[in-house]
Amino acid sequence: MSGREPGGPRPPGKHCHLAVLPHAQLRSSGGTAVPGVDDTTVWAGPDSKKSQIEFSSFERLARTAERGLFDFLLLAEGLRLPEHKGHVHDLDVVGRPESLTVLNALAAVTENLGLAATVDATFNEPFELARRLATLDHLSGGRAAWHVVTSSDALTGENFRRGGYLDHADRYHRAAEFVAAARELWDSWTPDEVSRPFAHRGRHFDIAGEFTLPRSPQGRPVVIHAGEDQAGDPGEEGREFAAATADVVLTRHGTLEAGRARYADVKGRLARYGRGPDELKVLTGITVVLGDTAAEAQERAAMIRRQQVSPQSALLALERLWGVDLSAYDPDGPLPGVDPVADPRLTGGRTRPGDTVAVVGKLRALSKEKGLSIRQTVIETSARQSFIGTPEAVAADLEEFVREDAADGFVLVPQLTPGGLDEFVDRVVPLLQERGVFRTEYEGNTLRSHLGLPAR
Repeated sequence: MSGREPGGPRPPGKHCHLAVLPHAQLRSSGGTAVPGVDDTTVWAGPDSKKSQIEFSSFERLARTAERGLFDFLLLAEGLRLPEHKGHVHDLDVVGRPESLTVLNALAAVTENLGLAATVDATFNEPFELARRLATLDHLSGGRAAWHVVTSSDALTGENFRRGGYLDHADRYHRAAEFVAAARELWDSWTPDEVSRPFAHRGRHFDIAGEFTLPRSPQGRPVVIHAGEDQAGDPGEEGREFAAATADVVLTRHGTLEAGRARYADVKGRLARYGRGPDELKVLTGITVVLGDTAAEAQERAAMIRRQQVSPQSALLALERLWGVDLSAYDPDGPLPGVDPVADPRLTGGRTRPGDTVAVVGKLRALSKEKGLSIRQTVIETSARQSFIGTPEAVAADLEEFVREDAADGFVLVPQLTPGGLDEFVDRVVPLLQERGVFRTEYEGNTLRSHLGLPAR
């Protein structure tokens, strides 16, 4: 972007940003989402070995993203293995290594790709995390980013101090102070590499001393924040937090009109923090299914959705929502007629108080209207592909979203890992380049330069 007001005339040369996020649960906004199923990724590629801890999988994704000239690779975080009825289960992909460790290894096999780590601001401390991120920024030559997430989940909290020790209302307060403290640490060295003492006194942190690393090649790592919570709620706290602190905000894909409204809302908040529109990039999470014809693409999309929701995972999704043991129900039969209850062994803290009855009512109405079974209902309401069609059609749709100020770019979530990005890079990226909306080479060495963000 070039310093214009949101919604103004399109400047010449407005380019699309691309990033990749393997294994995520980004659901389309505007629909009813059944919680608890890994309904984006199908970890079943012939060369994946159904493993999420082999470095070769991460390396292939990173090399493909760099070949496609993507801005960055974003690794998600899993601080607790998925559980159900008090036991770890294997319906979701399990075995999630620590993201910063993986990214430090990827820095050695890439040259330009940005490396973004998801790290929870609730269960970490500023000095330690700032040091780890600064180390990655130095080792990678200025390509590090921090995807800031928050948590008030009691299950996850049991792994740290005591379960649920941070109230839900306090999570953004702590996160905002966390980011401020980390930036104070990164900025405590002068440009000529002279260390200065730091001191941060706040509600959540009281720290002082000297930081151990000089300024990194891009000044400080890029800060990324999700503009919606896990339920897709674009809350005021989250959007204000992004406008005040983030360099990049991630949003969920919806209609073009919804994207434009969200884009204008987020960009419109920047002025109150003394920031211009260029200082925050809005990237939308998407999935893509390609075919040689529109019909073939739709057929592939339907097949992927069936793979994403097995009979067992469909029952699991409803058990977490209903809070009732549904193991006796047929996944190919009708929805349960019993009322939902709040059994924490079954819900796992994943549904919010007050939502359950309304969501169940919507599911029952949809199931009755379309004659859907349990599994079919979960498939119908789970995440579906954002863009389905031929490479030409998908490239045109992506350009439209950027041209119409619905997004500055996209975070692509591949459905197959590790090879699910190859087809997009080979068939869609060249078309975006022909349209003049995507780079043909990296023009800088840091992630900030890739994103067109001001240097710090």
